[in-house]
Amino acid sequence: MEYNEALEKIHGLLRFGSRPGLDRILKLLNLIGNPQDKCKFVHIAGTNGKGSVSQMICSVLTASGYKTGLFISPYITDFRERIQIDSKMIPKEKLCKAVEYIYPYVEQMAKKDEIITEFEFVNAIAFYYFYIEKCEVVVLETGMGGLLDCTNTIPPPLCSVITPIDLDHTAVLGGTVEEITSQKCGIIKENSFTVIAKQTTDKIEKQIVKDCINKHNCYYFADDCKVKVIASDLNGSTVKYKHKKLQLPLVGLHQVENLKTALTTLDVLRRDCFFTITADDIEFGISKTKHPARFELISHSPITVIDGAHNPNGMQAFANSVDEYFGSAEKILIVGMLKDKDISGSLDFIRGKFSTVITVTVDNPRTLTASELAEICKDKFTTVVTADSAEDAVNRAIQTAEEKNCAILVCGSLYLAGEIRPIFLEKLKK
Repeated sequence: MEYNEALEKIHGLLRFGSRPGLDRILKLLNLIGNPQDKCKFVHIAGTNGKGSVSQMICSVLTASGYKTGLFISPYITDFRERIQIDSKMIPKEKLCKAVEYIYPYVEQMAKKDEIITEFEFVNAIAFYYFYIEKCEVVVLETGMGGLLDCTNTIPPPLCSVITPIDLDHTAVLGGTVEEITSQKCGIIKENSFTVIAKQTTDKIEKQIVKDCINKHNCYYFADDCKVKVIASDLNGSTVKYKHKKLQLPLVGLHQVENLKTALTTLDVLRRDCFFTITADDIEFGISKTKHPARFELISHSPITVIDGAHNPNGMQAFANSVDEYFGSAEKILIVGMLKDKDISGSLDFIRGKFSTVITVTVDNPRTLTASELAEICKDKFTTVVTADSAEDAVNRAIQTAEEKNCAILVCGSLYLAGEIRPIFLEKLKK
């Protein structure tokens, strides 16, 4: 099977959409030998910060000498980013072999009207790959929610991690933060360990703690991790942790909070699960952490930053970073958003912070059109224009930035970030 054929089979399942419930994925996993039962996991759920925390933990575990799997979503530029071992994407030939092996079972189930979705199929591929490659530990990020997310087919993990929770995917997870928190806490298993990131409200934190107590978990608060910020700029942050200076290349003070969550989780693995993780491993692993499209500086001329912020909590962190690193200086924003997000509430956090806003239609079925988004933006920003395409938005932004000698920022959707990032890299390289 050729790589493009494998991708066609994977993406061909998208049309079936997403349905709650674990019965289908459990049956598929059983047909391929339940590879998830033979792996050890760190399971991560939450609304914001999952990806950054996952990347930090994975990088340090790899630096510590453990063969470490990583499952994330969505990808930014290459589908294979979703399935990695030791920060290396699954090779094309191994992805093809996994598809060749598993897809006939998907077809077999389809004949009985048991339809496997794309995310379920990719999840099965990841479990199978991590098992046959003999990963010693897998850092597993949920796709949506937790309780009914198909990653929640694993046995009790070494540690569950709950990152900050906010309103998102309300049509599926519930219309209140309490309902969403209940879904996220579904990854917490009996008699295990849980790390709780700093939450937006005490009420959310108390709900998570209650769930931990009900399931007899030892729980740890990431906010108790002693990290002192020494310096922070567009290259990242320098922090002091246990008499060591750590260089965190992820930009934004919110990433320091994510660092505290990752460090607390690593401490649980070291202390409670008997992993050998040294201070030098942490220093090296954190310094090598990469996570594209998270307030990522991709150019100095003009200064260009791409961020995937797409909900109120993420947009607040984005707004804080804009203030921290750009202040009142003139700047341009390219924004595109999906219909199922809290669009107006998210944009309120960056109201008036940009002199020019360029709206764009995201390449996704759930997108808001550039014109629809522009109408929402008009009472929040002075100048709002629509772009015909992502490339048109990039051209307009670069031209305006060169004329006004100002920075360009992008936000609103990880799908937009993935679409627009290679366009910027190509044009700014020229």
